[in-house]
Amino acid sequence: RAKSVLNMMMMSFGTLGVVGVIYVLWGWSMSYGASVGGFFGNPFDQFGLDGAIYDGAGEFLIDGMGVPGIVGVAFQSTFAIITVALVSGALADRVKFGTWLVFAGVWATLSYFPIAHMVWGGGFLSDSEGGLAAMIFGTTDGAATVAPIDFAGGTVVHINAGVAALVLALIIGKRKGFGTEPMRPHNLTLVMLGAALLWFGWFGFNAGSAF
Repeated sequence: RAKSVLNMMMMSFGTLGVVGVIYVLWGWSMSYGASVGGFFGNPFDQFGLDGAIYDGAGEFLIDGMGVPGIVGVAFQSTFAIITVALVSGALADRVKFGTWLVFAGVWATLSYFPIAHMVWGGGFLSDSEGGLAAMIFGTTDGAATVAPIDFAGGTVVHINAGVAALVLALIIGKRKGFGTEPMRPHNLTLVMLGAALLWFGWFGFNAGSAF
């Protein structure tokens, strides 16, 4: 509805502000830093991107895909931001804005970063020698014989955010007036434009995930 539009837009912009900052501070390190038991990266290993961008000679670090490290950080930060923003759709117009901002930072830290580490950062749900797949299927050349694949976020982004959204929707409940007063869409043109921008953005997400 019209009164919900600004709330929804600001939830996404607020997410960009909060997660964009904490990703640089400890999010990258928790996702791709030195593993702590295979479940999350040490947040102080590369805190503030220390050691993630430049080598000892002051040159840009190049990762295993041939991509400068700073590009990888920027790319992965978009995944972190959009994953938290996805959850907001289940809470439209039903929570205080300040509460949402606190949730965004806490959930990213306690859920998104650990899952990203476990799946993409060589943790427990990756193809690493000490991971779950290796325990079940054995290893070949130091990696799980049957490797789990999460190409562009099926687990880290969509299942993760979807479960969080479902739980929050169940806890918070219906919005006031639901089922008793009309809730007409505010602007179907904006709905279609937003869907088109998202669809276009997927080309960057999915093609970019091939590095």
